[in-house]
Amino acid sequence: MTGSDQAHRNRLSAVEIDESIGSGLSADVDHERRVAIYDLIEDNRFTVIGHQAGPYRLQLSAADNRIIFDIWSESEERVSMIGLSLSPFRRIVKDYFMICESYYKAIRTATPSQIETIDMARRGLHNEGSDLLKERLEGKVEVDQATCRRLFTLLCVLHWRG
Repeated sequence: MTGSDQAHRNRLSAVEIDESIGSGLSADVDHERRVAIYDLIEDNRFTVIGHQAGPYRLQLSAADNRIIFDIWSESEERVSMIGLSLSPFRRIVKDYFMICESYYKAIRTATPSQIETIDMARRGLHNEGSDLLKERLEGKVEVDQATCRRLFTLLCVLHWRG
């Protein structure tokens, strides 16, 4: 198998979020969710450890204080179901949403330098959350940094609603 074939296989071809999640989201949060899903599908690196039958379909949900990664092959076979506790993410997600609120307010009224300062803090928290998610997925799923950042955005939406 060539590197190009492997790259085509080691990816997500579809991402779905539990349908109960999405109602009641603010316009800004819903926009972030839609952009993260679109960007994830367009460019991602995702491999289930011990399973080389990608590309994969990912169904995300939240239940019992866990984020559930339900991973399927394109041939409709379940590949893996991974449940991660949301507890380790609680502080980061709370801080991330608070700073996002500040950011969305700032882009309407603040100076460019104030917006940049808030955005730097927002990106820092996002990186921290992405690193934690990558660590928690270690040994189960391999992802690159950009994929993990987008998955963290979706985790935030699930955490907010879950």
